[in-house]
Amino acid sequence: MPARTLLEVNTRLAGAEVLSRAKKFFADRPSLYSTFIDKEGPGFASFRGQGGEEIVIAVAPSDNGGGTRVTGSSYLFDMQISRFFATLEPAGTP
Repeated sequence: MPARTLLEVNTRLAGAEVLSRAKKFFADRPSLYSTFIDKEGPGFASFRGQGGEEIVIAVAPSDNGGGTRVTGSSYLFDMQISRFFATLEPAGTP
C-alpha cells in the first residue's frame, strides 16, 4: 500500500472559512478529480472521490501564534490538495 501523503500550510484565514472553501473547491473539480463530502466536523472535512479515494482536510490554530494550520492527506490526490492550498492566503499577509 502506498504511503499516505501529508501536506501542510499556514493561512491567515479562519478554520471554518478554509473548510468552506475546501468543500467548494473539491466539489468543482473536473469529473476525474471531483469529490463529495463524506464526513465533517468543526476541525475537519473528509471527501470521497474516484474509486473511493479519500481526501482529509483538517484545521487547527497555528503553532506560531497566528492564523490557521491546514493539513491535507490523501493517497492519490496530493496534487489537488497542493492546488487547493495555493488558493489560501498565506499567514502573515496583510
